[in-house]
Amino acid sequence: MVEVKNLTKRYGNMTAVDDISFTVDSGEILGFLGPNGAGKSTTMNIITGYISSTKGTVTVDGYEILDNPKEAKRRIGYLPEIPPLYVDMTVEKYLQFMFDLKKVKLPKQQHIDEVMRLVKITDVSKRIIKNLSKGYRQRVGFAQALLGNPPVLILDEPTVGLDPQQIIEMRKLIRSLGKKHTVILSSHVLSEISATCDRIIVISNGKLVADAKTDELSSSISGGQKLQLELDGTEGSAASALKAISVIDGVTKIRKQGSVGNNITRYVIDYQTGTDIRKSVFRAVASTDCAIVGMESGNATLEDSFLQLTSQDQRQKEVK
Repeated sequence: MVEVKNLTKRYGNMTAVDDISFTVDSGEILGFLGPNGAGKSTTMNIITGYISSTKGTVTVDGYEILDNPKEAKRRIGYLPEIPPLYVDMTVEKYLQFMFDLKKVKLPKQQHIDEVMRLVKITDVSKRIIKNLSKGYRQRVGFAQALLGNPPVLILDEPTVGLDPQQIIEMRKLIRSLGKKHTVILSSHVLSEISATCDRIIVISNGKLVADAKTDELSSSISGGQKLQLELDGTEGSAASALKAISVIDGVTKIRKQGSVGNNITRYVIDYQTGTDIRKSVFRAVASTDCAIVGMESGNATLEDSFLQLTSQDQRQKEVK
């Protein structure tokens, strides 16, 4: 549905986006992650045709954004970080204006009523936008992005200004929209990305540094998985248990984390992706005088992965 190929954007000597390529399939929810100034918003602005690229192409549903901008933009609903609102209009009048501006070919009032109901702003439809809270303004901005039922939705920080309950509702709405739309979502809230998106792209210093399914990102970065293990036993029996664990197929490293109680010590076992060593670990420890009192997945969090990726890229930039 969306194809970005060798995208580059330069401002004088500064490169904001550096040779980025990726595709987004129909019905996929893609999360865009990156620190401030990484190039996320610039990339999204290029995809929408709001600004031009220095090099590279963006194709939306088969239409190149620069060669055929009208057809490409007709297929995009865009919510910028700061919603483009005419604050002296009422909510309904604003949506009617945007409906006409976009030349939507659907039953006008019926479609606007449906969009307002979807984002839950029907109760404020007659109110002037400047008198609304920031959260409601965000919803009105989301409503204009949905006008015309565009197949591609590009949302830049869509939950900014929403309270916890509204964030949950927005998350559910985005997930439901993902069934019929292709969604590209940018956010600084990592938990929001992990709870909403099917796939995550991480950008740092204008470069694409990771592209993986949400539940696979941590293991793809570390090259493996982790298991936290708590053993109850003497130092000698623990040494025997660790020796037995170390020869299990797939185990790459064992690290001691520290004591958590009388004779209870916590360890982290690194092992290869695609294997499940839990049964083998249980049998190995059962053959010694140790007992397992705790075992759980200890994979790196999305926050850990994000920090690892962006700090690595920053160090490489400083070395250059």
